[in-house]
Amino acid sequence: MTRYSRQDVLRILRLHPRQLRGWESSGLIAPSESYSFQDLVQLRKLRDLRATRLSASSIRASVSAMRSVSGMANPLLEAGTVRRGSKLIFRHSGTAMDPIARQFVFDFDAGNSPVPASVGLVTLNPAQREAKTTRLFLEAVRCEEAGKTGDAVRLYHEILEMDPQHAPSSINLGTIFYNQREFGEAEHLYRQATQSDPGYALAFFDLGNVLDELKKLPEAIEAYSTAIRLVPTYADAHYNLALAYERTGQRRKALRHWTAYLKLDPIGPWATHARSQRRKILDREKLTVVHRGPKAAASHSRRQEPSLRLV
Repeated sequence: MTRYSRQDVLRILRLHPRQLRGWESSGLIAPSESYSFQDLVQLRKLRDLRATRLSASSIRASVSAMRSVSGMANPLLEAGTVRRGSKLIFRHSGTAMDPIARQFVFDFDAGNSPVPASVGLVTLNPAQREAKTTRLFLEAVRCEEAGKTGDAVRLYHEILEMDPQHAPSSINLGTIFYNQREFGEAEHLYRQATQSDPGYALAFFDLGNVLDELKKLPEAIEAYSTAIRLVPTYADAHYNLALAYERTGQRRKALRHWTAYLKLDPIGPWATHARSQRRKILDREKLTVVHRGPKAAASHSRRQEPSLRLV
């Protein structure tokens, strides 16, 4: 059976190492250096649930309760899931359950689902549709890993035909176009992802990247800022936002985000560059402040430089 290294998982699911460590420390997944295909399914569901800002403690409590009431070994793999307020609802065998309250609930999503456009999907209930979407998504990811980009594109399109709101497919398909330098198509797909899931920080980060490539820096800054507003500890978004601010001449704003990045990732591969840029801005701003100081100060043999105030 194919096994995936920790780095493979981070790359395939586009996770930050800190996210994976957080899930491990909160008990959502066991620490490991090697993962199965089924583990990828579970991690992908965790990623999407956390992107809705459902807390780790709420997910953990719901999964434990579902194990207890259903006998399932791994509810995230064996049942469909949907967020309902602050709760996690599981779909299984045509019913929807709140496992903590031990109550069946009315499945609004199932009752109001539009009729799918694809032939043969009408008979699928929500849990079956979600299972098929997950299977197709992970197959598309495997195609990408194997260099079968055309097959991956076809599968992502199939998913989006079945579920136009499937933000991860929009993001991954957008990234394929981004890597092919088809930036217009990538922008469309990333925007689609932000509309499908306005709480998905990765979608705004990727949108910022393509807008940066298209020289739409004010819009890129807005997208990066949204990603940080959603996830204040998003180190890569701080890094790219600092770069964008520098290129628009907003050095003091850039300084804030270089500083934030270094607090989050002080020893990573990009920390040296971030530290260098931060020092350049500090040195330049201090010189600017001294230059604008009172002329009378020039007559002193030693002059105390005023502290820099960031605005």
